[in-house]
Amino acid sequence: MSGMSGMSGRKSTDIGTFTVRPLDPLTDAELVHRWVTHPKAAFWMMRDARLQDVEREYMRIAAHEHHHAFLGLHDGEPAFLMETYDPRYVELVGLYDPEPGDVGMHFLVAPAERPVHGFTRAVITAVMTELFADPATRRVVVEPDVSNKAVHALNEAVGFVPEREIDKPEKRALLSFCTRAQFEAARGVSV
Repeated sequence: MSGMSGMSGRKSTDIGTFTVRPLDPLTDAELVHRWVTHPKAAFWMMRDARLQDVEREYMRIAAHEHHHAFLGLHDGEPAFLMETYDPRYVELVGLYDPEPGDVGMHFLVAPAERPVHGFTRAVITAVMTELFADPATRRVVVEPDVSNKAVHALNEAVGFVPEREIDKPEKRALLSFCTRAQFEAARGVSV
């Protein structure tokens, strides 16, 4: 998403303020490396990555015209990783028929010493709010691993509807979509 310069401070009930900024592949690599290699990040598929692997991957993303990485902050502190991509060129090429306004998304919540109830749902809600803040975004596309039941439940909670399973080179994925109207309905916002 080329127009995404950062969130303007979104409140999520009593949980706090979420913002995003572009991820810096060099200065943020050590932090992100801890997150993506944590046992809870198994579905991120970087458990065995070295620091240099993480730097290289996010430098590749930073240089890519159709793939972007962001560091998410909760009350100013790093709390999640967010990636956006144009599915016409990245991740889903040839696996479905993209529509104008489709935006692909991945997110990863940092491991927490003391988890906060509702935090991950607040993060995905903040991510979706940011994606739909761009008027060009008509539909968000995700392709989580079919066995990642926790993320399927989160996706459903914010309005995603599964379409079908697809085979990607690295996994069997559940292709799912969420329109602006579906997201607003899931949040209880009248259209």
